[in-house]
Amino acid sequence: MSEKEEQDLPMNDGPAKPAMREALVAAAFELFLERGFEQTTIDDIVSLAGVGRRSFFRYFPAKEDVVFPDHERSLAEMTEFLESGNGEEDPVKHACDAARLVLRMYAEQPSFSVQRYRLTRKVPGLRAYELSVVWRYEHTLAAYLRGRFGDRPDGPLRADVIAAAVVAAHNHALRTWLRTGGESDWVAEVDAVMAFVTGTWSDRPSESGGEGESDEVVVLVASRRAPLWRMVQGIESALGGDTRQV
Repeated sequence: MSEKEEQDLPMNDGPAKPAMREALVAAAFELFLERGFEQTTIDDIVSLAGVGRRSFFRYFPAKEDVVFPDHERSLAEMTEFLESGNGEEDPVKHACDAARLVLRMYAEQPSFSVQRYRLTRKVPGLRAYELSVVWRYEHTLAAYLRGRFGDRPDGPLRADVIAAAVVAAHNHALRTWLRTGGESDWVAEVDAVMAFVTGTWSDRPSESGGEGESDEVVVLVASRRAPLWRMVQGIESALGGDTRQV
């Protein structure tokens, strides 16, 4: 063991650990952006961070892991959230809310998230690694949903399909946000896509309407010989041109 590595070994598990971990991530991305991912070695990273190789491997099993340093924490938070349900909540909405936690993790560090997005687009190996991370989120969601749909004949199928839909919707919102450089409203993006998932797959009535609200009734008086297009035109006029309410 080199003298530098010996000096690098921590005496305890105190607050210095996160700082060292962050220093390794910062050094790695500085080099990735300057030289490219493939051209950067672990020795380069630890040299710039001012630590030894043992310190790198204490936090990251491989170079790819330093690109995704926050997903283990995020996956743990998602799992904990899913398990926090009381069994009475809408399982589809609960799964969607769990996925929101992941997008929030990206939004906490917009500059870093945008840099990672641009880097992974250039490196095929990182894209493959990212897919393995996404699969773990989908697997976690599917396991929760299988437990909730266990009494249905189509339970396993429904669970897998809904889990895939939640992940696809989340990734759509995430990519939309990242392509703007992290400038768009990520909350609005994720709200829209998750509303689509719950509206498509949830068996429970929508919770968007307030108490006391009721559907409006439109009565159209027309001659029996009036052409259909004129009746439709009359309905559109009564509804302010929005035929989606018909």
